[in-house]
Parts: sequence; structure tokens; C-alpha cells
Amino acid sequence: MIKVLKFAKKSWYIMILILLLLFVQANCDLALPEYTSDIVDVGIQSKGIEGPVPERMREETFEQMILFMNQEEEELFRDGYIKKDTDYELAIACEKEDKGSKKDGITYVSEEEYERFKQMLIEKETILAMLASEGDEADAMKTQLISQMGLPEDTDILTAFSMLPKETILEICDRISEKMEDMSDLIGEATAIAFVSAEYEALGMDIDKMQMDYLKNKGLQMLGIAILGMLVSILVAFIASRLAASVAKDLRNKVYKKVVSFSNGEINQFSTSSLITRCTNDIQQVQLVLIMIFRIVLFAPIIGIGGIIKVVQTKTHMTWIIAVAVALVLFLVGILMIVAMPKFQMMQKLVDRLNLVSRETLTGISVIRAFGREKHEEDRFRDASTDLMKTQLFTHRTMAFMMPTMMFIMNGITVLIIWTGAHGIDMGNLQVGDMMAFITYTMQIVMSFLMITMVSVMLPRAAVSAVRIDEVLNTETRINNPESSKKLEKDTKGVVSFEHVFFAYPNSKEDALEDIDFTANPGETTAIIGSTGCGKSTLVQLLPRLYDVKEGAVKIDGVDIRQLDLASLRDMIGYVPQKGILFSGTIKSNIGFGRKDVPLEQIEEAAEIAQASEFIMAKQDTFEEHIAQGGGNVSGGQKQRLSIARAIAKQPKIYVFDDSFSALDYKTDQILRKALNEKTKDATVIIVAQRISTILHADKILVLDDGKIVGEGTHKELLAGNEVYRQIAASQLSEAEMNASAGKDTNKKEVR
Repeated sequence: MIKVLKFAKKSWYIMILILLLLFVQANCDLALPEYTSDIVDVGIQSKGIEGPVPERMREETFEQMILFMNQEEEELFRDGYIKKDTDYELAIACEKEDKGSKKDGITYVSEEEYERFKQMLIEKETILAMLASEGDEADAMKTQLISQMGLPEDTDILTAFSMLPKETILEICDRISEKMEDMSDLIGEATAIAFVSAEYEALGMDIDKMQMDYLKNKGLQMLGIAILGMLVSILVAFIASRLAASVAKDLRNKVYKKVVSFSNGEINQFSTSSLITRCTNDIQQVQLVLIMIFRIVLFAPIIGIGGIIKVVQTKTHMTWIIAVAVALVLFLVGILMIVAMPKFQMMQKLVDRLNLVSRETLTGISVIRAFGREKHEEDRFRDASTDLMKTQLFTHRTMAFMMPTMMFIMNGITVLIIWTGAHGIDMGNLQVGDMMAFITYTMQIVMSFLMITMVSVMLPRAAVSAVRIDEVLNTETRINNPESSKKLEKDTKGVVSFEHVFFAYPNSKEDALEDIDFTANPGETTAIIGSTGCGKSTLVQLLPRLYDVKEGAVKIDGVDIRQLDLASLRDMIGYVPQKGILFSGTIKSNIGFGRKDVPLEQIEEAAEIAQASEFIMAKQDTFEEHIAQGGGNVSGGQKQRLSIARAIAKQPKIYVFDDSFSALDYKTDQILRKALNEKTKDATVIIVAQRISTILHADKILVLDDGKIVGEGTHKELLAGNEVYRQIAASQLSEAEMNASAGKDTNKKEVR
């Protein structure tokens, strides 16, 4: 999770805001069960009477209460009420901060003092309620007391008590209190509340209205909290989604920018399909999990811990059920981690493999068809797809098994709470509302663990994705702009010199190029020829710094290209790769790709020189004709000519043609090179070629063999004095053509 969160560290203030909002949402969710409990226990069972302390009391009842109090209790009781007209009204309230102060005739006391006052009232109200109740035990006590006093049988019991000495009354109260000790606190409080309800009715107060007002008030409060929780939840989802999308966008930009800055060495370190997966699927996994983290992973512990605190405060004596539920959930999560987690970690690699096979198949479809290997490639794809399917099925089945198991645990815990709670209610130790609140809190706690479990199966896959993204971002780019880079001036001539250059591919022990030393001057064409794999393309790729030299230096006008600004260096070079690459767009956008805002006239001229005008003008939309991805809707020769036109339209100081004429017929090749010579007469031209006919008239020809220059000179000089060149020529030209191209010059000299 930390690996994923670090991508969002720049937005730390938004994460703090989300965390605060989650606390608000959790408080709203945790408050609702309390309101449910109050509505059931107070609003329904107690008819809206919130406690055993009556707001109003008749004078008659007031005096009856005093009858059973000692002097200290009487003083406390009298301080708690004030007489208004014929009734007494409560004049005491609980206040944590302003205790001891008086406001509007109300005395504010501490919680401890108020609790002592309440317990005293519960005891006296319960005694009065017992004396006023009907039943064999109560009737026997009344009869015995009246007979002992010699009073008529129909004498009121309270009237009889009033005739007794205070000490006798207190002794009787002590005996009654001893019997009440076996009674639960909830039963005593319920008896006292029933006494208060009867007193209110005697005062003529509308109990039904009080009950409805209480229910409406609590219901509206509950609705308000629910709406607030909903709004906060929506706000959290909105902010989390925006944050995750923003992080994903930044990640995509960073990864793409990093990949674009890679040299060929770094590109080869990762497969193309893997880089695509890292830029898309991996970042999508990180985005999805970021949302889950902010919406669930951070919220679940808050609601879970809060639920445990609330459960402890309910005093239901059923906390052990929470421990059982959590233990079962953790056991299930543990099994899931052990069984399913390795499969989730494998999934990204299998997606990579599937993308690799898909890309290779689609890229090489023509070769596959030509060799009749469709069945073989179908089997490869099926194997990769089946492996991914099996892994996904395993994880999905594991999750499918987990969900009903979790629901079974939740339902089983609910039944256990109801079964245990019913016994508590029957014994008077638990109220119905408290049991309902306990069930809700328990479900919130279990659900918090369930939510974490659901996300936990996604976190390893996202962690793998985060590591894969980090691998790209933390890969050191071998080719970078120097700290104090130089820029080439506009009057740069473009003299290219290779000074004793050695080069080896990354992780290769052998040099691909050894001691390459030559100079290519402006106004001249320098050609490079040699057998396949001798290092021709590698050599010219050193010039735009697609690779860097191992030893020696490549210089332009005497300046080492490693000291030059990369953009300035590459802006000077018109590079046509061995394989013509086009981009989706139009013919115009592809030819003008090398510079911004290339005029149409310049594009048309470049197309004319590259011998592309004929087929372009034959298109319906000419230069606005659509080019498919990779140039799939043009032929190989057309693709090469458009690539050549792109380099010409750039108007660089240095032209590099890496075997760029191989797909052209001999006639088109001759016409193109003639027109190209006119255009590039002041530029440095370097041509890599396989065909002797392409470089016959080059000012300088370099012969490469096994990464070394084994010959240098003109066609005639090399034909006369270089065996490697002569073998290449003999394989492509007839004896008559060789004699004709050699002329009468029989001077043979070995040129190095």
C-alpha cells in the first residue's frame, strides 16, 4: 500500500482532507445505531420519557418522596426542585464545564452529583411504585403494616406510613432497598420511568404528544446525520476519484516521458509489450487501488475501531462475540492470503505474456500466413490465454467462496447476538434497543474486516504494478543532456568525424565496432557498405546518440556530441531508418513530422525529390490522404519514399540514410539519388547501403567487416585494391559491369 501511496505524496494535503472527511463519515455511521436504540428504548418502550428524573411533580408526590428520605437526601431533593404554583419543577441540570453556576433559575452540577441525585430518585420512585402496585406480596405488606398500627383495613398505605416515626420509615426503606439489590439496574430504572409517566398523566400532560415529539425529533436528527454521512461519502468518492485519476495521469506522463528518453539500450531492456502494459494496465491498477485505499482501506479501520469503542460503551456484556467474529474473519483472511495471494502476484506477468504474444502475432501476420503457421500461433495465444484464464478463475473462485462464507459468519454472529441478547432481556440486564445497536455495531466491525479483505486481494497486484512502474521510472537513462550542454549554431558546417570509436551493446562482452576512424565532410557523400551484421546500422545510430560510444568520440565540427544539447544535435540530423516508420495521420503530417509548421511548398518539394509525388497525387485526398497506424495502407517502397521525404523536408545539415533505398527499384533509385544530390550538395550525406549500385558515385566509401573499417576510398579505388569490396561487387555486378566501372585504372592500392 505504501508503494502505491507514494505516487500520490505530492497531494498529501488532499489525502489529509480525505482522512478528515472519513472521520466525519465514520462518526455519522456510528451515531445511527445509538439513535435506533433511543427510538426503541426511549421513544417506544418509555413513551418518550428520557430518564427517571421528572421535569414536573405534584406537591403531593413531592411530599411522599420526602417521606422516605433521610435528612441529607431531603436537602439534596429540595435543592433539586423549585415550587411553582401548586407543582414542583426540576431546577437542577448536568453540566461538565459550568458546574456550580446558575442560569435562569437552573443550578448546574457535575456528572457525579447529578448521577447521585438520579440514583436517589430511582430508589424512592421504585419504593413508591411498589407500594402503589397490586400483587400478593405488596398486599400482604400493606395489610401487615396497617394491622400493626391498628388502622382500618381500607386505610391508604402512604397515609399509614406518614403516621410512623421517621426512624421506622427509614428502617422499612432499608429492608425494601435490600430486596431491590437483587433487581437489575435496568428494571429499577424502567420502574422509575413508569412512575414518572404516571405522574405526568396525573398532571394532565399529553404523554402521546410527548412520545410523538420525541420520535419526530430523534427521527429528524437521524435523517440529518444519515444525509450528512451520504453527502460526505459522495464528496470523499469524488475527491478520491479525482486524486486517483490525477495521479494516474501524472504517472502515465512520467512513464511515457521516461520511455521516450530511453536510448535503444534501455528500450531493449524491457520488451515493447511490457512497456505498453506498464503504461496502461499497471497504472490503471494503481489508480483503481488508490480509490479503494481512500474509500475503503482508510475508512475500514476507523469504522472498525469506532465500532469496538461503541460496543464497549453499550455495556451489553457481549463483547466476547466481537472477539469470536473478528477471529473467524482473520482466520478466513489468512487462508485467502496463503492460497490466493501468489496467484494475484502472477497475474501481471501473465497479462504481459498475453500482450507479447498478441503483439508479435499481429505485427508478423503476413509472415505467419506466408509460412502457414496460423495454427502454431493460435496455439501460442491459446496457451497464454489459458494460463491467464486459469489464474483468474482460481482467484475468482476463491473470492466467490469467501463471500458466502463471510455472509454465513455475519448471519451466524447475528443469530448468536439475538440468542444471547434474548436471555439478557429476559433477565432484565439488556434492553431491546441496546441489542439492536449491538447488532449494528457488530456488523460494522465485521464489514470493516470484510472490506479490508476485499481490497487486500487487490493490493498485491497493485504492489506488483507499482514495482513495475518504478522499474521504468528508476531506470537510469544512459544518454542524457550534459549539465552544461552546448547548442550548435546556425552556421554549423556539419563536419562529422569518428575518432577511434569503440562500441559494445549493453551486457555484451564483445565490441560491435572497433577503432572506427573517418571524417564525413559537407558537400560529400560518404557511403558505408559491408556484409549483413557487420555493424553498418550500429555505426550511424551513434551519430544521433541512439547509443553512446564505449571509447573514442563522435564529433560535429570538432565538438564531441556528448557535450551537445540532445535536441540541438538531433535537430541537425535528418535520419532515415532502415525500416520506414510512419505514424497515423496524413501524408502531410508524416512528411512534416521533423519540424513544426513546415510550409506545404516545402513538403511538396520534399515529396518531389523523394519520388513520392506520383503516388501521392494519385490519392483522392493527395497530401491529406489518411495514413494508417504504422503505414499499413501504403506499400514498402512508398513507405520508404515518404520516410526519405520526411528527412528532406526537415532540411538538416547532416543526412543519414540507413539502407533507405533497398525497397526502391533501380530506376526510382537512380532518379531519387540524382534529385537528392541537387538538394543536399551543401550538406553532409552518410549512406548505408547493401547495393553497390546505390553508392557507385559516392565521394567516399567505407568498407566494414566484422565491426572494423577494412577499406576506404572511391568505388574504383576499392574495386582495384580491396578484396572485401571486390567480393561484394562480384556478388552483385557482372564481370562486364565491374570492368566498365573500373575503367582503365589498373592502379591497385590497398586503402585504409
